[in-house]
Amino acid sequence: MHDNRMTATERRATVGLGAVFALRMFGMFMVLPVLTTYGMALQGANESLIGLAIGIYGLMQALFQIPVGLLSDKFGRFPLIIGGLLLFLLGSVLAACADSIWGVIIGRALQGAGAISAAVMALLSDLTREQHRTKAMAFIGVSIGITFAVAMVLGPVITHAFGLSALFWGTAGLTGLAIITTLFFIPKPQQHVLNRESAFVSGNLRAVLMERELLKLNFSIFSLHALLMASFVALPVAMEQAGFQRQLQWQVYLVTMLISFVAVVPFIIYAEKRRRIKQVFISCILIFLLAEAVLFSAGLQLWFVFAGIQLFFIGFNVLEGLLPSLVSKIAPAGYKGTAMGLYSTSQFLGVAAGGASGGWLLQLNGTPLVFLAGIVIVGLWLLVSLTMREPPYVSSLRIVLPDSAKQQSSLLAENIKAQPGVADVVLVLEEMAAYVKVDTRQTSRRDLEQIVAAAS
Repeated sequence: MHDNRMTATERRATVGLGAVFALRMFGMFMVLPVLTTYGMALQGANESLIGLAIGIYGLMQALFQIPVGLLSDKFGRFPLIIGGLLLFLLGSVLAACADSIWGVIIGRALQGAGAISAAVMALLSDLTREQHRTKAMAFIGVSIGITFAVAMVLGPVITHAFGLSALFWGTAGLTGLAIITTLFFIPKPQQHVLNRESAFVSGNLRAVLMERELLKLNFSIFSLHALLMASFVALPVAMEQAGFQRQLQWQVYLVTMLISFVAVVPFIIYAEKRRRIKQVFISCILIFLLAEAVLFSAGLQLWFVFAGIQLFFIGFNVLEGLLPSLVSKIAPAGYKGTAMGLYSTSQFLGVAAGGASGGWLLQLNGTPLVFLAGIVIVGLWLLVSLTMREPPYVSSLRIVLPDSAKQQSSLLAENIKAQPGVADVVLVLEEMAAYVKVDTRQTSRRDLEQIVAAAS
């Protein structure tokens, strides 16, 4: 039952879907460090509208990502993924052809409407077995992180050399490659798998909304991405005002990203291996508070700006890795997909709020007001986070059940629940699956699969 190696189909699906995510996200991320500076040359542009152009992508993602995921259950993954990529492509072309800020805003809105994340993750569930799905998802997560870092560096280089329009044309080209990859490289699933670990289940919504610890995590990811987008409105301007030319700003992103990626490793290892997630979580929020305070007080002192940026990205990269892990640990058995759907919606609402408010504040009173607002947001976030409980150190597993489980489901559930480290178990017979929250240091997936096999 247990196979430690991925099949060729699983490897192809993981690499292909990771490439689709990376190609699409690469174009989206490249815009962030340049839109505030180079976008001001567009007709009708001002800081508020630049912020709207950054934030509207997140608003559209928040509105469409859950509905598109649900529609993919009904109409199939591939039509929704291809349709979303075509919308993203159309938005990129529209933004590339635009002479005015409103053309870019409409293009960015179309890009955001191509919300395919939930459908892609559902397709990954269709194409990978349970024991390899975590590895596949981790691969996609790493590919997104690397894409973010590379895009931060290349965005300013490409825009300075060829202009903002060329950046959007490049995004359109990358999206075209993602469409080709989807059509000709990614395997076609033989069946659709309803996996509550990755799929949004509307019947679970009320229970997830009633879980206070999950609401605190949703507020955390909202705050994190609101701060990120507001910062990308203000940081290019702050560096330029301090005498650092826009065409050289890629060097700052390169150095700070490299340092922050190296710094992330000991934080994550300490948090997970030593089981000190809450302490690391609070420490990173304090790093954020220090970063915003340094940026607020930097003025025209360039090295203070650099220091604030470095602190910001250390805190950001650690928390970007910890937060999904916390959602996985806290979500009740069988509710992780729904919890992650609401978490992602909160993330994109943070993108929308941070971009729009950051642009408005920048126009109102310059970069200090943006960073002062950041201090306020981090302060509220810190107060909320101090009330968090230490999370249970458990993993969410989905175990496929044999047909015989229908006749002895209650006994099987009791046997699983009796194992050391098992916190919760839910058997969903319509899916022939058991959802288990377990401390894998005490009971492994193999142990649980052996119990299920013995019951048959």
